[in-house]
Amino acid sequence: MKIKLTFLSFLLFGITIVGTINSYANGTPPSKGIFSIETGYTITKVRTALDKKKSFVVASSYEGTLLGISYEGKILWKNALSGFMNQDIWCQDITGDGKDEILAANSDGTLYCLNADGKLIWQFKKDDTPMYAVCVVKKDKVPYVVCGGFDKSIYYLNADGKEVKQLKSKSYSIEKNSGKLEGKIPENNTHTPNFIRSIPQADGSEVLAILGTNNHMSSSGTIYLFKPLEDQPFRKDKVTVPRSMGDFKVMDLNEDGENEVFLGNSVHTSDTGYGIYYPKTGNTKVVKIKSKDLDTGYLIVQGEKIGAGKNSQLLVLMGDRILLVNPNLDMKKAETLVSKHAFNDVWKDPSTGKIILASDQSGGSCIHIIDTEEANWKKEYININPPGKIQSILKNTEVIVESIKKFKPLAWERKPLPVYFMSENFKTPLAISVSDNIKKNFSSPVFLNSKHMTQVQSPESWNRDAMTNEKYRNKRDRRKKYNLSQQEVLDILGKEYINSPGLATWGGHGNDPYFYSLQTTEKLIDIAAGKKTVLIYPELEDHTDDFQFVLNDLINPLAKYSQGKNTNLFLRTKNIFWLGSIYKPEWKNFMSGEYADVFVPSMEETTDKIMELSLSGRLGIWTSGATNSWGSRAVRDNTSFDRQRQVSYQTIPNHYLRMLVYHISYGATYLDNFPIDQDYMSVLWDLIAKGALYVPKSEEILSFSPVHLAMTEPNENFIQEGGNNKYTTFFDKKYEDENPAVFSRMTGCWPGAQVTPWDFSRYAAGVTDRRLNFLAPYKNGMVLIVPPQKGALAKTDEPRGKLTDHLHPFYKNNIKEYITDGKDYISADGKEKYPANNYYKGIEKDINESAKLLPITVSGEVAWVVAQTAPTHLRLTIIDSGYINPAERLANISFNGVKPVKITDVLTGEKWDAKNTASVKIDVPLGSFRFIDVELEKAF
Repeated sequence: MKIKLTFLSFLLFGITIVGTINSYANGTPPSKGIFSIETGYTITKVRTALDKKKSFVVASSYEGTLLGISYEGKILWKNALSGFMNQDIWCQDITGDGKDEILAANSDGTLYCLNADGKLIWQFKKDDTPMYAVCVVKKDKVPYVVCGGFDKSIYYLNADGKEVKQLKSKSYSIEKNSGKLEGKIPENNTHTPNFIRSIPQADGSEVLAILGTNNHMSSSGTIYLFKPLEDQPFRKDKVTVPRSMGDFKVMDLNEDGENEVFLGNSVHTSDTGYGIYYPKTGNTKVVKIKSKDLDTGYLIVQGEKIGAGKNSQLLVLMGDRILLVNPNLDMKKAETLVSKHAFNDVWKDPSTGKIILASDQSGGSCIHIIDTEEANWKKEYININPPGKIQSILKNTEVIVESIKKFKPLAWERKPLPVYFMSENFKTPLAISVSDNIKKNFSSPVFLNSKHMTQVQSPESWNRDAMTNEKYRNKRDRRKKYNLSQQEVLDILGKEYINSPGLATWGGHGNDPYFYSLQTTEKLIDIAAGKKTVLIYPELEDHTDDFQFVLNDLINPLAKYSQGKNTNLFLRTKNIFWLGSIYKPEWKNFMSGEYADVFVPSMEETTDKIMELSLSGRLGIWTSGATNSWGSRAVRDNTSFDRQRQVSYQTIPNHYLRMLVYHISYGATYLDNFPIDQDYMSVLWDLIAKGALYVPKSEEILSFSPVHLAMTEPNENFIQEGGNNKYTTFFDKKYEDENPAVFSRMTGCWPGAQVTPWDFSRYAAGVTDRRLNFLAPYKNGMVLIVPPQKGALAKTDEPRGKLTDHLHPFYKNNIKEYITDGKDYISADGKEKYPANNYYKGIEKDINESAKLLPITVSGEVAWVVAQTAPTHLRLTIIDSGYINPAERLANISFNGVKPVKITDVLTGEKWDAKNTASVKIDVPLGSFRFIDVELEKAF
């Protein structure tokens, strides 16, 4: 492979820029437009506080650690708090000593109050739902802390943290559920606080503003204005800015002595905009942003006012750019500054006027101070390339690039399995060069042509009006134009097979599975003439009886027709589908294994908080024999677990790379990705082509726990909770207390929340929160979620066979099964149920004990996989588990009943002492991974 000039130049450019952007840890900052402070943490939120009139930065890390940082670059203090993320921070003096207190609304349900030295003063908690918003409001010069979260109330506290008043949203809310909902519907006239802020008035008084919403995906919400401590708002104004709000900043934009509110949305880039809300009138001026060359993605539009008088401007941060807008909000005259990086947060220090940026969204570790009075600040922003973790990511990736060049296939390993990339593009010279080399010289990966159709088949052309099911007869996807004849469809898609190994395209969507008639799709398969065809069906889930019609009329007949024709149906579903909905009766044909060579289970891990569960579910489907393959997807909004805070504009797809390495090392062979930086991702293509990244068969994997969880027909409450992750108003404390569940806290009420001690995610996967656990540790081995294998609930006559038919021979006599319906545990005869909060203890003990049977186990903040590549060789893959908070990791490798004689990194050639040891520690570079060959003394 040729040297990656684009990638290297990016790296070298960054090294050069570090010297001019003024990164420092201590000392006096030079007088420049931007200077960067290395913190060692991925900083997600920034604020400023005063200590006797001296301002300092308060930063919150991805892990929830608060840091005090001086403008001279010194870390003044750290406080880890609970170890869970902070949803909001507010800094203000509430004790009258001239020093600001720091208030942190934490995901463990607690409001923490720290002094200016970072020491905890008091804490307040009502329940486990995340505390989401906090501020301070004054009434008659007396400060009150106001906070709230997902229990649908706000709380007034005094300066000592004692509750003064609870205000339930149902006493004044006008929020309504929108759209069609199946099953459990949240209560109307309730909301949760997206933002709580104080609006100072011209007369010195203050007004409390609550932006209340009931859906973090699509609700703009309502602004409720209160006089402090009053029971009812004096204004209720619906927000007219589209979609969810991600920013709420109080500012006197027009300098008339009356404060306005900047409302920035949290959206797809096609919907970006903001509003200026005028509290006096309740009116909002909505501004649509059309920023040239803004890549497709998801982001928050954030604003701050800079300058004064004639020099005042609205600074808008969105994605990788800053827009500078005049006070008249004339976007046509806005100045656009585009950098190569996107940042987690922005804050203006009210005492210094400095702008503070949080860390780079791609896993950075600096905060960046912008002095907008300096003439060079704009140029420096455009050229910024953060030091710290970002440079480590690039350097460590370049080590992999150089190592691939030297890599020789290992003699004892078989040839790589085909891995299908279904949606790549090759627009840069480097991407073209690498992909062309692979196409000419390697059998894997395989790059399919991808065709996105904005036009689909006209209903009239196939007599859709005769369809007997009314719901699906009338369904349409509003993003598509239904105007093509059958022949036009076939002409357009048929061309994609010319000079290519095959085609991947959408066959339909949950909004409308019938983009084409069954006959049209069958004819397309015939045109392929044996070339690979992958028909993608996103979000194909419907819990009503109508969906049985779709399965009988379209999906199952299409699967049958596809058999033996090199065609796959790629089901890109969401939420708990692969551990819940797939086990409902309507999917029996899929689960039987009748179409194992056709169906490919995959995921849209967006608006999602249960990645560790969906992975176990897909692996369980695959290893059960229901399918012969499984798939994965990397896309920008994978990071959008909370749609009100979509920090989802990463420009360096290192998180893509590590997640896909993990999934491929567990046998994923169908990949449907959204491109960000194809030069960077070409590293993955080469790893597969050269065989450095080992793609195992299910029967080669040795990192599955001997204990598995079997899913019977799922409990309806489990299905409803697992699928309703958009509405934020489901929380019912009595129900939660009385219904402990195997899988819980999955609705929109629990972003970043701690999981319960009895939740599968904690005791099996080893994760502690509902967030971005794409790289869960599973220190005792991957605990599979599979169909029942034994007892009255097992189906022993299905074509898929037994689980052990598809696993390594080691498991034949070493598996143990527990059964669940998603809520309770169930006896093998199906007659008894056991509550999750007690029964889990025995399962956890079995998982811990059974791990000793595996030849290798790994602990530490890493994801890992073991596969047997030869009788005396095991391939160990170890990955930095910090999805968007990468760090150097230490993996503790234990050898159980096997004796290694050689331990070698197959890429770098590094070796570890294997003599007389039952364990070894291996460092994993930040943002990277290791492929380790373990040679054994005896065959396993």
